[in-house]
Amino acid sequence: MSTYESFKSKIYQLTGINLSSYKERQMKRRIESLMKRNDFNSFDEYYRSLEKNKERYEEFINYLTINVSEFYRNPAQWDVLEKEVFPSLLQKNKTLKVWSAACSTGEEPYSLVMLMSKFLPLNQVNIVATDIDKMAIERAKTGLYTKKSLNNLPQKFVQDFFKAQGSNYQILESIKSRVTFKPMNLLEDAYPSSCDLIICRNVMIYFTEETKSEMYHKFHDALKPHGILFVGGTEQIILPNRYKLTPVKTFFYKKLAI
Repeated sequence: MSTYESFKSKIYQLTGINLSSYKERQMKRRIESLMKRNDFNSFDEYYRSLEKNKERYEEFINYLTINVSEFYRNPAQWDVLEKEVFPSLLQKNKTLKVWSAACSTGEEPYSLVMLMSKFLPLNQVNIVATDIDKMAIERAKTGLYTKKSLNNLPQKFVQDFFKAQGSNYQILESIKSRVTFKPMNLLEDAYPSSCDLIICRNVMIYFTEETKSEMYHKFHDALKPHGILFVGGTEQIILPNRYKLTPVKTFFYKKLAI
């Protein structure tokens, strides 16, 4: 077994993260860059430091899970959600079950609550938001964001749902309370069921084709008939009918009713 193979095996035991599900060259390069930054020359030496040093362990998890997020990322796609996806879903259901998978530091689920408030009273909006990175979830629950992360957000949402706090912006409790954050490993844990809308963006690009295929089947099973899967800007699904999904717009796929 190569040193990296051994490292992957130990990391799985330590963290529950299966590095074999990620594209190897990309992931290995990321880890080697982090090792170099911390002055480690071997995977064994680095692994031992992860076992002993909590801060280094947390840095590793955070780096691995690639937490890059902002409110209304790719605004044109949020227009599709507003003008087509939500009106269509709400014709069939009075309330919606929405899952923000790989939610990072919370910008996406909070964006969803704000957008859904245009269609429903806030007390009828409920989002389940999950991520493998527990530190990211804790930051999401705090709800404090930089001005830069709000750049794409409609100005009315900034005015109505945030309070300036120094150079940062605090999201209001009325929005925070509509999101339930939970730690979840998309490769290992059971998916929610009967979802009207699942958003999983800018995560699948890091996985192998085999892992992606397994996940698309699981997303299909997690959706209600006619439910929608919304994926990232570089993650169009090749041959979606293999997963009993059909494209309704670029980056939006509907579960076929049987």
